[in-house]
Amino acid sequence: MPKVVLAGSGIAGLFAALNCADAGWDVCVITKQSLEESSTNYAQGGIAGILDKTNSEGKEIHIKDTLDAGDGYCDEKVVREVVDEAGDRIRDLINIGVNFQTDVEGNYDLIKEGGHSQKIILHSKDSTGKEIETALLSKAINHPRIELLSNHLALDLILEDRNSVDKKIIGLWVYDIEKEVVETFSADAVILATGGGGQLFSRTTNPSVSTADGMAMANRAGAELRDMEFVQFHPTSAAVNSDRPFLISEAVRGFGGVLMTSIEFKDWKDQDDIKNPEEFSFTKKYSDLGSLATRDILARAIDQELNFSGEDYVLLITEHLDKIELQKRFPTINDFLLKYGITLGVDPIPVVPAAHYFVGGISVNRLGQVINKSNGNVINNLYAIGEVACTGMHGANRLASNSLLEAVVYSSRASLSLNENISKYNVETTNELPDWRADGLENLVEHYSLIDDLKTLKMTMTRDVGVVRSNKRLNRALRRVNLIEKEVNMVWLSSVPTRSLIELRNMVQISLIIINSALNRIKNIGLHYNEDNFNH
Repeated sequence: MPKVVLAGSGIAGLFAALNCADAGWDVCVITKQSLEESSTNYAQGGIAGILDKTNSEGKEIHIKDTLDAGDGYCDEKVVREVVDEAGDRIRDLINIGVNFQTDVEGNYDLIKEGGHSQKIILHSKDSTGKEIETALLSKAINHPRIELLSNHLALDLILEDRNSVDKKIIGLWVYDIEKEVVETFSADAVILATGGGGQLFSRTTNPSVSTADGMAMANRAGAELRDMEFVQFHPTSAAVNSDRPFLISEAVRGFGGVLMTSIEFKDWKDQDDIKNPEEFSFTKKYSDLGSLATRDILARAIDQELNFSGEDYVLLITEHLDKIELQKRFPTINDFLLKYGITLGVDPIPVVPAAHYFVGGISVNRLGQVINKSNGNVINNLYAIGEVACTGMHGANRLASNSLLEAVVYSSRASLSLNENISKYNVETTNELPDWRADGLENLVEHYSLIDDLKTLKMTMTRDVGVVRSNKRLNRALRRVNLIEKEVNMVWLSSVPTRSLIELRNMVQISLIIINSALNRIKNIGLHYNEDNFNH
């Protein structure tokens, strides 16, 4: 039977796996950690979409909000197609077993988030991603045509002829983390759903697996990467001493939470008759939408306020809201904050921006097929879906809760494209796949310089390629990351791969692409803000 190998076990990967398996494909899903460890699992807010396909007014508002958030850089045709398809794909998730929140009358409890003009976001309290992941994974585990392999890291794509301009994928090399060996996987088609690269930065809301692996391996195979300068920083990650930054969902601000500096908070509390806290918020200086402005605007606003004050964080205020309803709606957030002595609806929450989402990625067409950078054609048998891909939907800045929507729409399209052509893959192939060659290479002993290189990379990307940039900082980052790349490549060519070395190699390659893309973007737009650009 024809076989699809799918890298990644988030919403995009599992949804495509189920669709392909139902159509008769043998599907192998590989993921480098536990099957549940994906950005989908950490998504709190929800999925945006109009369920009623006849609601043309609501869809037009969703389209306009998406285009506005994307700062005029979205592909409007893509936006219209995705918004129009939203209802069907959300119903697919419901049919699979995803339970979205309902009110006492049984209607879906729709919420509003930053940048939205209407309540169109379906959610499962504040753990929507976990609910979706659980439902998809449960069905995938029990599907007879799906094989799930954890602790397997996709290393590189195998091309039929690496020297040919017209590229065709025939498999991939996969690093078995437990056995510490590289295995050769044959595949009639490969789908990359490996997520983003938040781990390039010191502070990120992403899980540890988000090291830009899919983008890097696709780029090495000849894929086009686009819009890599647009890295979204979520404005409200909890500024507490936790192992991994924790996201305070946009929905908290949609519910009425307000951002303030510590001075503004004191001024507000000092009022005899406590007024609307939004009147005291610094956010009004940056947008009429105040605390509900889009993520790019708020992240820059917070960054600028912290530079002015010298403080480490701003405050998210919720004490003016109904404490019981707030804690009922956001139990995961409340439970997390309680560990640090903070009670939702009572205490101000310290927050700072953190790397959250890669708007750019592997360039794909409307079917999720990967674009060949040398000639603009597709790379045969290769698809990319979810955060690893760039469809044009998000433009220069993603609108809240559009990520899960885009992921499921393009996952459906990619699997449908494969399913419609499954008959051509039934023909026996005679490709002999090359094994990974590690003969004569030495095992990598713990290499302190590589540990230091990773720390330096994260520090450099955070300080010089973060929310606000300048030509001086970008060029400094370029020099430093080029030096790191030389050392990593030297070790790579002389050592048997390890997970840490594979990830660092990928992170360095994608960091250089981001830096060069930022230097080449001479107009400030969306998430890209360079202090030396004065034309926006």
